[in-house]
Amino acid sequence: MAEDQRNRRHPQNLQGVLRLAVEAGSAADGPALSEPMSEERKEWLKGALAEVAKGQNSEVEQMKECMRVLLRDGGCARGREGEEEGEDEEGETEGALEFLSELCENLDNARDLMTLGGLDLCMSQCLNHPQGSVRWRGAQLIASCAQNMPEVQCHLLSKGALPKLLQLTDSDPHPTVRVKALYAVSCMQSDNEKLRTKSSFLLLNLLTVHPEHKDTVLSMGMVQQLVSVLRTPHSSFHEHVLGALCCLVEESPLGLRDCQSLTLGLEEMLNQRAKDLQGREECQEELEFCKRLRSACFCGRQPDDSGMDR
Repeated sequence: MAEDQRNRRHPQNLQGVLRLAVEAGSAADGPALSEPMSEERKEWLKGALAEVAKGQNSEVEQMKECMRVLLRDGGCARGREGEEEGEDEEGETEGALEFLSELCENLDNARDLMTLGGLDLCMSQCLNHPQGSVRWRGAQLIASCAQNMPEVQCHLLSKGALPKLLQLTDSDPHPTVRVKALYAVSCMQSDNEKLRTKSSFLLLNLLTVHPEHKDTVLSMGMVQQLVSVLRTPHSSFHEHVLGALCCLVEESPLGLRDCQSLTLGLEEMLNQRAKDLQGREECQEELEFCKRLRSACFCGRQPDDSGMDR
């Protein structure tokens, strides 16, 4: 019995580590792994994985081990030997995806995972997985790898990741999947105006229909991303961007604080944008969003109302 306890406490491979993580999480948080790992659990998992990987001494080897977990799960609805075993496998898959996302915040690891075929595996299996908790973690991994990595973005685009992510954003039954997929799309942003128009419209629609996801979207730094988009040469999709910002500040102290940050220079930008849009019939909705956002964020901070309709 004591020997059995020692073996459970000191797993010899990644599968054992992830299984312990699943069991620990189930005991503490209930049966479902629908939320991100707590910081305490994440630190435990990283420490345990580091212990397992001592002989391997390589983050590449750790990524390969995680890929083996994903391959074993299969990612598609298939027969499993009992419900309990299926839940364990899904939990291990979720843990592997979260660990990969952590590793791939390092740009070199993101490139290595692409070279190893890990992103292709994620797209083919995780984004199509029957469990929403696996789908959103797959989208999160793609976002982690694509952010600030043009090489990875090009690879994902060539493999057809974008249509799949847009499909998830538009129609997945799980709101968290839609949010994470949209975040992945935003991390793949390029100079493609059609893509920007589509993704900004989907974001506005998501926030309008599901305002309860504001905090999740804000935690991704979305205000900063949207304001940086507004600084690009003017385009019709800026209307959707301003509309999304309006949604993010409504009844949200965090959204207001982000928009009011002096480093963004949003108030000055809104004043100038309002002047530029005056008298342009085709831009009236954008102008209304502009006025609404300025009123919500900066009303009373400065008596001068220049550039805005009275």
